[in-house]
Amino acid sequence: MQKRSIQRGRPTGATTFEAEPAQAFGAAVRSIRTAQGVAQETLANRAGIERSHMGKIERGEHMPTLAIILKIARALGCSASELMKETENGLEAIKGK
Repeated sequence: MQKRSIQRGRPTGATTFEAEPAQAFGAAVRSIRTAQGVAQETLANRAGIERSHMGKIERGEHMPTLAIILKIARALGCSASELMKETENGLEAIKGK
């Protein structure tokens, strides 16, 4: 029996991210950031990521990796679980439409 080779990367036809979770996460980040009165550029600097990348995350155009989520949570002064709870609440609102 021949060993099957492992193919790296996404399966054919897979998208980069699912839009609804990305939008809900971005809205959660923006909501917490604006409630704290922090500029997007300041948050990006605190998190150690590019401002343009932060903008894409907040607009739901990009779903960050776990490492980036942890950096954003730390920069916001909250836990990643708090950020995920806000994201879940946002998903419920999006799906409820």
